[in-house]
Amino acid sequence: MQHECVLSAAELSVSWCRSSRSGPNGGQCVEAASLPGAEVTAVRDSKRPHGPALLFDRRAWAAFLGSLR
Repeated sequence: MQHECVLSAAELSVSWCRSSRSGPNGGQCVEAASLPGAEVTAVRDSKRPHGPALLFDRRAWAAFLGSLR
């Protein structure tokens, strides 16, 4: 499944999550959110909360997370 980039992460009504390993001062990290009713994960830059969000289907997101371990 292929998804397009969302014009603005602000268009998504989701709860964004940041890694528990991110420091309390923000820094350079990404935030992820599951889209309700879809097997899609959105990812955005925490420093640009109204910037673009990338969308990944469940299989692509799982492969990405697996490559980090």
